[in-house]
Amino acid sequence: MAVKIRLKRIGEKKVPMYRIVVADASTPRNGRAIDEIGYYNPNTDPGTVKVDEEKAKKWISNGAQPTTVVKKLFKMAGVK
Repeated sequence: MAVKIRLKRIGEKKVPMYRIVVADASTPRNGRAIDEIGYYNPNTDPGTVKVDEEKAKKWISNGAQPTTVVKKLFKMAGVK
């Protein structure tokens, strides 16, 4: 089972918000998630990123692979 850390789209039409979730790679974008570790709001200037660092580090150490966008968001949030 390949586990990914990726974005799940929420919010209204043309006003997106995203949750940073841990999910199985084969599930749909807005499908069932294993864990929710943060959120990203691109509607603010600059975009708001909030990540639970402990959960993110735990999932990465357990083998979860973040997507390229999530890697950039982790850098913005200061997760190492």
